[in-house]
Amino acid sequence: MMAKQSRQGNSEGGRRQGRRGSGRREAFWGQLTNWLDDWLAINPDGTVTAFSGKVELGTGVRTALAQIVAEELEVPFERVHMVMGDTERTPDEGYTAGSMTISTSGTALRNAAAEARRVLMEMAAERLDARLDELTVQDGLISLIRHPQRKITYAKLMGGEAFNLEVTEDVPLKDSKTYTIVGTSTPREDIPRKVAGQPSFIQDLRVPGMLHGRLVRPPSAAAELISMDESSVAELPGLVKVVQRGNFIAVVAEREEQAILAAQHLKVKWRERAALPPMQDLYTTLRSQPTQDTLLVEQGDYETSFKQAARQLHASYYQPYHAHASIGPSCALADVKEDQITVWASTPGPYPLRGALAQLLDVPAEKVHLIHVEGAGSYGQNGSDDAAADAVILSQAVGRPVRVQWSREDEFVWEPKAPAMVMEVHGGLDTQGNVVAWDYHVWSPSHVARARSPEQLVAGQLLFGQAAPQFGFSFGAERNAPTNYSFPNQRVTVHYLADSPLRASSFRSLGGAENTFANESFMDELAAAAGMDALDFRLRYLADARAREVLKAAAEKAGWEARPSLHGKKKKMAQGRGVAFAWYENDQAIVACVAHVLVDATSGAVRVKRLVVAHDCGLIINPDGLKNQIEGNAIQSLSRALKEEVKFDEWRVKSVDWDSYPILTFSEVPEVEIVLINRPNQPALGAGEPSTITTAAAVANAIFDATGARLRQIPFTPERVKAALC
Repeated sequence: MMAKQSRQGNSEGGRRQGRRGSGRREAFWGQLTNWLDDWLAINPDGTVTAFSGKVELGTGVRTALAQIVAEELEVPFERVHMVMGDTERTPDEGYTAGSMTISTSGTALRNAAAEARRVLMEMAAERLDARLDELTVQDGLISLIRHPQRKITYAKLMGGEAFNLEVTEDVPLKDSKTYTIVGTSTPREDIPRKVAGQPSFIQDLRVPGMLHGRLVRPPSAAAELISMDESSVAELPGLVKVVQRGNFIAVVAEREEQAILAAQHLKVKWRERAALPPMQDLYTTLRSQPTQDTLLVEQGDYETSFKQAARQLHASYYQPYHAHASIGPSCALADVKEDQITVWASTPGPYPLRGALAQLLDVPAEKVHLIHVEGAGSYGQNGSDDAAADAVILSQAVGRPVRVQWSREDEFVWEPKAPAMVMEVHGGLDTQGNVVAWDYHVWSPSHVARARSPEQLVAGQLLFGQAAPQFGFSFGAERNAPTNYSFPNQRVTVHYLADSPLRASSFRSLGGAENTFANESFMDELAAAAGMDALDFRLRYLADARAREVLKAAAEKAGWEARPSLHGKKKKMAQGRGVAFAWYENDQAIVACVAHVLVDATSGAVRVKRLVVAHDCGLIINPDGLKNQIEGNAIQSLSRALKEEVKFDEWRVKSVDWDSYPILTFSEVPEVEIVLINRPNQPALGAGEPSTITTAAAVANAIFDATGARLRQIPFTPERVKAALC
């Protein structure tokens, strides 16, 4: 056996002292470790602590990852405790993003658990003086098959010490046929606490000696400070300090309501200027900027094929800015001391944010201890990282812990938005209605401006000024720009913009939803032009058997009847159905959606009555948790399709509350039916994003089926529907 070192604080209650270095390997936006003690600890009480650099954003990954560990390690699920997103205890796994937690962190934990099981079995064989094939393990207890009374627990074998070895990744994993935990609908331990209103979120967190901070924001990102009258709040109760550095202004008070009052009464004068394009010119502005172009797909001879096509079709599709619109506005808490900085935040990237905050305070990153605490909504980059930056600046200024709670207006105005995009598609059909040419273009700013440096944080921009836009790392707009259909001649081009009129960054699925809206809407337009059933038309160009099964499963569940679209009928209340298909990122989970809608031709109102979603994400870890995610995706993406749009004028963002940025209400939620396709022998893929990308196209295609009107601009408001019907 390999020598063991003391695990010291590597159990659940203390800091991690696991050895790193030789067992490290680079990962996407992180630095994964092969050191077994960085992933797992066997505690003296028989429980297991599993460490993940990913975080819980409400998708249920805490439960799913614990199921993976429990299954592979052969311990009861209840004995596995997850520690997630703590820079002193967990591996650096970059960002929780891209629906990659199960496939990356889940794989790493599965391999670590298998390695630990192998080592423990070898230790037991030595202790029990037996061969490995004479042993069996159940519930963390290893015993002799022929003499069950001869047994030893994992905890006794480890004796509170560390494994002190690397994960080789060559240990055989359990056969999925023997799974008893993975694949079962295991309840999430956090739900009862949340339903009961018990402390669950970053907004609930309190620490001794804590003060409260509120920001006094400029009226717009382009405004400059002229003057501030600190005496205007000097007599207010509970005020501790007014903090002003550059355009960054905030008040700190003993109580939250005192901070709110001080922020409201502080007299500040700003110089404003018009820095945004008129909203009606947004898409023209996007198309007219210089771009950095990437040719993603070039197959066959598009130009010749398109020119020779019997019928040529063209369409442009438009996606506005969307807000994350988190139900709970962003919040963070920081305690800046000379020797240690502790930050509690609902960030999706604890290690990258730690680095950005360290730069902001001009201290080594190792001095910042960042602890993830779940927030009330995220799915991308909302204002959580920015709130953390606000909190560290204020805590540094007053020398005490400071909690910063953004207001609803702060959240809507200052959080990064989902980028606005323009998609343009050209297609050609031959005389038999076959697709002979496909040309796809998308114009978009980068979907990733993650907080890895101070200038990517609102606080940093207010302190030091905004950096001039420039081409650099651009990402996200290419997601699902290529289709998975087999066209003989096709071309796909991404046109990246250096700048965005509004601050933009990661949003659920990045450009996947927007590109799928355009791709699947245009597929429907081609099918209608060819006089074909929309489902049959897609199946004609879908070669992969797994993908075809998903599409057919959705259609069967929805009761799809093959027919050309009934567009052109004139009824006051028209019903229609529409279908959309996508293979997330072209190699991840596979999704198909069928929407049934009712359209009021008089008012233009669209009522979605039913959504059917078929979903294949490989091996299913937790069926009920997966259904939760698909339902949530369906509802959120439907809200985006029907209602959501950030409004602005030349001066500032105008969507500042739920009246100016409405979302789907409970009474508008349709029936959502789900078909899960489990593939135990395939890798487990993420499900946090894939089913969000098909909804808009399915609804748009259903509206066309009902009315003959094509909706090419999101959201499908009554006004736009009425205009399309004219």
